[in-house]
Amino acid sequence: MRTIEEKTSTKYLEDLNWRYATKKFDPGRVLSEEELGQLLQAVRLSASSYGLQPYKVLIIKDRELRERLQPACWNQSQITEASHLIVLANRTDVDEELIDSYLREVSATRSVPFKELEGYGSFMKSKLLDLPSETKQSWTARQAYIAAGNLLSAAAAMRIDTCPMEGFDQTQVDEILELTEKGLSAALIIPVGYRSAADQTQHFKKVRRSEAEIFEYL
Repeated sequence: MRTIEEKTSTKYLEDLNWRYATKKFDPGRVLSEEELGQLLQAVRLSASSYGLQPYKVLIIKDRELRERLQPACWNQSQITEASHLIVLANRTDVDEELIDSYLREVSATRSVPFKELEGYGSFMKSKLLDLPSETKQSWTARQAYIAAGNLLSAAAAMRIDTCPMEGFDQTQVDEILELTEKGLSAALIIPVGYRSAADQTQHFKKVRRSEAEIFEYL
């Protein structure tokens, strides 16, 4: 008899095998508020370097706004057909306030005097604040991708379909969503919803490189 841990790990792998980059969504099926909330909690609970979570998560339901975005997203149908559109927007800068605001959260959540956290704050600032601008943006975008991985896995476990997209004009998307003036930039766009029965991609065998090619034991 399999243990609970074995059953859980087996189901997780089944979930990952079930998911695919959905090409055609069923526009008639909409996520419930509870389902959406659970997905967003998976994003909120994601790991990030230092715990800073230097990004915003935009949940776009507005039909007109999604129609405006579609041309900037290579006219991909998922933008308007999916139940919801999630945009992970990374911060374009890392400043003292980002770090201090996180330390205030730590202080309040763990009942630790802010003064006792100043040493850790100084350490983070010494590692991050003087980085070149391009390096900061690359780092914050990578943090957003960690959150994206959690979103995709959580959605698969809930049998909710997703399609992570890098195929968009970042400048145009930033302009339409007015991200630049907020110190943000679109890193990844993820339509979420339910696959259409007409999407033939769901029947394709999953293609991944072999274990021998990917894994190296040292």
